[in-house]
Amino acid sequence: MAGYVSDAVIRRLPGYYRHLKELEREGVMQISSQGLGERMCLTASQIRQDINCFGGFGRQGYGYAVPELRERIGQILGVDQPHKMIILGAGNIGHAVACADSFPANGFETVAIFDSAPDKIGTRVDALTVQDISSLERYILENPVDIAVLAVPVEAAQTLTDQLYQYGIRGFWNFAPCDLKLEVDAAVVNVHLDEGLQVLSFRMLHKQD
Repeated sequence: MAGYVSDAVIRRLPGYYRHLKELEREGVMQISSQGLGERMCLTASQIRQDINCFGGFGRQGYGYAVPELRERIGQILGVDQPHKMIILGAGNIGHAVACADSFPANGFETVAIFDSAPDKIGTRVDALTVQDISSLERYILENPVDIAVLAVPVEAAQTLTDQLYQYGIRGFWNFAPCDLKLEVDAAVVNVHLDEGLQVLSFRMLHKQD
């Protein structure tokens, strides 16, 4: 893979992977950059530039072999290998993540959910039983965990992140409305719901200009 890949390209990769999986299900085995671009509302040039960041997977006049490109992008994203996730917080967001049925199909397995509220501990969330957060360290020491999903109040997010890092977790999917401070060998994706709505509001407003 190329040494530097822009965030914009990285954000588009899951879209490529999703569309290529859909094309495979539809029985499409070959597609041009023009055809893929039309499907994704991107230009053919943008498609070629993005994919060329990771090497040449297409052939002039032939386009891309859909199964091969889907497999290669899956490898680039790391979804060709399983990732085990735990959820911190059994509220609405934690429930939604735990019950999402698309994650296992993409290699993400939710293996445990934790909370500190007595009325939540011991309850069921889909196939999982909510565990007491006081048992978090012991669980991680005894079980492989790759990703922590933070669905906790903002005041708890950084402290939990620091603890999880000490326990060996290096991947964080953060739903708390704050920007986490991380060590250089850790990775985070922030999902700030309010900011998403604000961006939508901006786009709606300026569509009218």
